[in-house]
Amino acid sequence: MRDRLYVELDDGDLRLVKLTEAHREALRTVCAADADIWAIYSSSFGPGHFDQSFDALIGGEGRMAYAIFDGDRLVGMTAWLRPDWSAQTVEIGNSYIHPDLRGTGFNRRLKRLMIEHAFAVGIRRIEFRIDERNARSQAAVAKLGCNKEATLRSERITWTGHVRDTTLWSLLAGEWQR
Repeated sequence: MRDRLYVELDDGDLRLVKLTEAHREALRTVCAADADIWAIYSSSFGPGHFDQSFDALIGGEGRMAYAIFDGDRLVGMTAWLRPDWSAQTVEIGNSYIHPDLRGTGFNRRLKRLMIEHAFAVGIRRIEFRIDERNARSQAAVAKLGCNKEATLRSERITWTGHVRDTTLWSLLAGEWQR
C-alpha cells in the first residue's frame, strides 16, 4: 500500500513531490519566512534547528514527506505519517506553507488532494494531530469536515520543552464530501 499512497500528486499548479536532499536549501528559505510559528510545532524547522529536523523528516521511519510546489516555486512541506496498513489509517501532518499562501485557499486544495488520493488507494481513516494552541490548523481541518475526537493530554514534549496537549481529528472515507 505504501507504493500506492506515497506517489507524487498534482492539481494544476499545485504539486507534491517526494522530499529529498535536493530540496533542503529551498525549504530552509521557505521555513525561515515565519520563524515565530515553530513555537507551536513539535519540532522546529526554523533557523538554528532546520538541518536536524530536515534530516529526521527525510530519514524517519513512518514518514513519507513531500515538498509542496506552487508552479515552479517550492512553498512548503507536508507528509503522510504513522501509516497503519492493517487498519487502513494514516495521518497527514508535518505541514507548513509559506505565509503568503495562507488564507488563499491553497492549503484547502493541498489537503483535498491528499485526502482524495488516500481514500482512492484504500485508506479508510485519516488523522490530524494538532497542538491545542494551534487554532488556525484546527479551524482548517474542521472546514474540511474532520471531527475532533479528543484532546490527548500531555501527549508529547516539543522541541521547546513544552508539554503539549494534542487535539486528535479524524476523517473517515464515508464522511468525505468531495
